[in-house]
Amino acid sequence: MKTCAKCLFLALAIWIHEIHAEIYFWKDAKGTSHYSDRPLVGADSISVQPGYAFYRIKKVFDGDTVLLDDDTKVRLLGINTPEVENSKNEEEPIAEEAKKYLQSLIAGKKVRLETDAVKYDKYQRKLAHLFTEDGVHLNLKLVEQGLASVNIHPPNLLHLERLIQAQQTAEKQSIGIWGENDYQPRPIEKLRESRRGWQRLVGKPQTIKEGRKFTRLQFSDNINVRIPKDNLTYFPDLHVYLDKNVEVRGWISKRKEEYSILIRHPSALILGQSPSSLFGNSNRSEAEPD
Repeated sequence: MKTCAKCLFLALAIWIHEIHAEIYFWKDAKGTSHYSDRPLVGADSISVQPGYAFYRIKKVFDGDTVLLDDDTKVRLLGINTPEVENSKNEEEPIAEEAKKYLQSLIAGKKVRLETDAVKYDKYQRKLAHLFTEDGVHLNLKLVEQGLASVNIHPPNLLHLERLIQAQQTAEKQSIGIWGENDYQPRPIEKLRESRRGWQRLVGKPQTIKEGRKFTRLQFSDNINVRIPKDNLTYFPDLHVYLDKNVEVRGWISKRKEEYSILIRHPSALILGQSPSSLFGNSNRSEAEPD
């Protein structure tokens, strides 16, 4: 009976960790232990401190993608680092530095994962923030060193403010990508001459165009920023961007003669010199670790 009670307790402990409920404990007249998720007269509330699973990293693919020792492929949440050389792309500037820095952070250490609302991307990579046993936040450290840019995909907004603050500091110090010529802002009208990959482009949106799935900030007839309608809640009124200098951070896609940049969060649209005022509509506080 005691063994069964212990099993029930462990099962409930896992359950309350996921949904933040409580466990209640009592003994009956025969001295048998009981556990429940429902409060009962005479039952005591138990405080449970769940542990974390730690993993070794078997392989570092680049600055933002790793393979755990259980063969889970993990994409670091909230950031993007330059691409290393592969069959499809040439190596981007700072890519090797980001990869080596991540390797140095995890050398001889294990990591735990913090996931958010969406746990896998379209490539079936697990999305997570990684922390070492001594509490080092790997995603954040890469941003602090200027080796990663902030890349937010709502509803995954965990650690948003910390990441943005770290990026602003690294940018002011012109370290990493922020001091690299290849990553300096370019006029958006010259995007046809721009290299591939993540870019910074500056221009003045002229109009707002509504579509079925996207709302577009039109910089010209064939250049636009498209925002998924489901994500508009995170943005200020888009009219605030019109006819003002806006830096767009992202990847260019081309369809026929139309150039477009997909933006999911206002952290990728920098208005003037005061971007922090645009981040007030995140509508989500930092979640508890999984």
